[in-house]
Amino acid sequence: MPLQLDPRFYTVLRESDRPLVGMWVCSGSPLVAEICAGSGLDWLLIDAEHSPNGLESILAQLHATSGYPIQVMVRPPVNDTVVIKQYLDLGVQNLMIPMVNSAFEAAAAVAAVRYPPHGVRGVGSALARSARWNRIPDYLAKASASISLTVQIESEAAASAVEEILAVDGVDGIFLGPSDLAASMGLLGQQDNPLVRAVVEHCLEAAKAAGKPAGVNAFNEATARSYLDAGASFVLVGADVSVLARASEGFAEKFIS
Repeated sequence: MPLQLDPRFYTVLRESDRPLVGMWVCSGSPLVAEICAGSGLDWLLIDAEHSPNGLESILAQLHATSGYPIQVMVRPPVNDTVVIKQYLDLGVQNLMIPMVNSAFEAAAAVAAVRYPPHGVRGVGSALARSARWNRIPDYLAKASASISLTVQIESEAAASAVEEILAVDGVDGIFLGPSDLAASMGLLGQQDNPLVRAVVEHCLEAAKAAGKPAGVNAFNEATARSYLDAGASFVLVGADVSVLARASEGFAEKFIS
């Protein structure tokens, strides 16, 4: 039976009449991922850089969220060709690559998501969920069009090179990480510092000038709304683990403290 792939993240973003709002999924739990998938949010980011996620747990979360009308993006721990190949073969369509500091590194990520002669992705579609074990007609020919590639700008070096990074063909959009950006600026833990916010807003303006979407991480509501007003096309406004941590602390404060 011939199958088709779902629309990718940037197709949905382009067709939306408003920014897309999402949250992190960091617990490693398919059950929690499914709860979040039914929330009414636009997208989820399953994280493997700072979370206990391996290939098996990511696959389980892809299964758990697949029945819901929500876009799912996955962040690998590193910009590595082999790791990216494995994620793509799992069926990940939307990738966010961390710590991309130059156009060269961005181009390497693009090459990793494309088959030769346009890239270096290894061919294993007959064995992989990405092509539904060759049940998707002409997967090899149209695979690149089914993948969204976001690169993260989260250092002073990356912010200084943002125009060059945005100019790389195959980079669909950028995502700003104010926490790591602040750390690289000598302002550890001060992601809302005006100096950090100014750099983020500079990158948002650069993306607008390049005609590409830019997103940002902002758990503070006022900060998130400020970045949306400044032109952010998509945001992450919370995380499953943070919601559980703060809510459980709230129970303790109400009934024990």
